[in-house]
Amino acid sequence: MRRVFLITALTVAMLGFASAAQAAVNFANAPQGAHFAKGSAEPVCTISGTTVTCTGTSIEGVGHTNATVELSVTSTISGVCHNPGVNSKVVEPFSESVTTSTSSELTSTKNGRLVVPAQTTTGTSSEDFLATFSCPSANWTPEVTSNVLSFEYTLTFEGFTEPAIRITG
Repeated sequence: MRRVFLITALTVAMLGFASAAQAAVNFANAPQGAHFAKGSAEPVCTISGTTVTCTGTSIEGVGHTNATVELSVTSTISGVCHNPGVNSKVVEPFSESVTTSTSSELTSTKNGRLVVPAQTTTGTSSEDFLATFSCPSANWTPEVTSNVLSFEYTLTFEGFTEPAIRITG
């Protein structure tokens, strides 16, 4: 019982310290003259359940430089294994991270414009995790106590080592 309380307390503490998405745009990591097109701005990422969606944008002044956009979602799943029986003891806590990513190659269009479509990636649900997870003993039953999502969105131009846009949350 003490372990369950400790895991629950730590989970609540982690949720309490969760911060909003952090966005960084650095056009020094892009072709000279790169800027958001009129009416466009840095992408905005939102979380709904286990799905992260980032809005699209348009960047002008990139010449013929292509880019890669990537969205990675990490589900950090914690829980316990129960030993069934009279006392139903917690015998084994666990914590695992599962990352799902999507990546697209973007080609600059006429007049040096790069159109960046919206990106969506779904993390691992507790149910999907439990479908493939097993406790160290076949007699034990797993229980997920938390599933914390984090994500990283990057847009990196060809020929540059650092992203021009990075959003984390």
